[in-house]
Amino acid sequence: MQTTADSRLAFIGAGNMASAMIQGLLRAGINSTQIHVADPVPEARARLAELGVATYSDNNEAVAGAQSVVLAVKPQVARQVVQSVDALQSEQLLVSIAAGINLASLTQWTSPQQAIVRCMPNTPALLGAGVSGLYANNHCDDKQRALAERLLRSAGTTLWVKTESDLDAVTAVSGSGPAYFFLLMEAMIDAGVALGLDRTSATELTLQTAHGASLMAQQGNTNPAQLRQNVTSPGGTTAAALDVMLDADLPGTIKTALQAAHKRAIDMAQEFGGNPS
Repeated sequence: MQTTADSRLAFIGAGNMASAMIQGLLRAGINSTQIHVADPVPEARARLAELGVATYSDNNEAVAGAQSVVLAVKPQVARQVVQSVDALQSEQLLVSIAAGINLASLTQWTSPQQAIVRCMPNTPALLGAGVSGLYANNHCDDKQRALAERLLRSAGTTLWVKTESDLDAVTAVSGSGPAYFFLLMEAMIDAGVALGLDRTSATELTLQTAHGASLMAQQGNTNPAQLRQNVTSPGGTTAAALDVMLDADLPGTIKTALQAAHKRAIDMAQEFGGNPS
């Protein structure tokens, strides 16, 4: 990622996602002195200070003079935090990773001309293996869009969506998605133990199988449906297991689950956004 020598990147919030992005930026060659972080929790500031970045208890001190500002706070406190940042200028790029906070609310809390990019990352970003959906408002120029993309690429891959409402679907599929796979892994491990494996062996077999299946699916030559058919011999063990899953309508259950996550993402926009005070 390239920035000018005197450009500053500010983070409001020093939680896990902000920490993942900051570590990714440092790996990409950003000088630690260019990164400024604000958080009210001394322990959170101390963890990031060990990386050489500047830390503050006052959000305005971190934001003043920054090229871009990453809003990395919980949605419950987003309104209070944003409205308290007097130093934010409309020409600064505001990159929000606060789940469920829409552009309408962010614009009302800042300025009608504020350049804003909304992003929905996921927790594998902690390992630099995340994926983020991005959407920019009309006040972002090409350079600011590129800057937002580089910021999020520090935590994994990026995908620009066509409409802001698509971010609710991104939340349902990838934002919450890691937990779905963790639940499947948990169930497979427990089933393996019930079949007589020790927990260590069942865990290793499950995790490596998940990793290998993901690698095969990412090759890009064959879609997951075809891959499933390729490893399913008629009358074999895989077919026996899949028959049980399909009889229980596992695909339908997954669809219903993602619809619930999608609805909750929409509800959060009203719950934590809405009209500013």
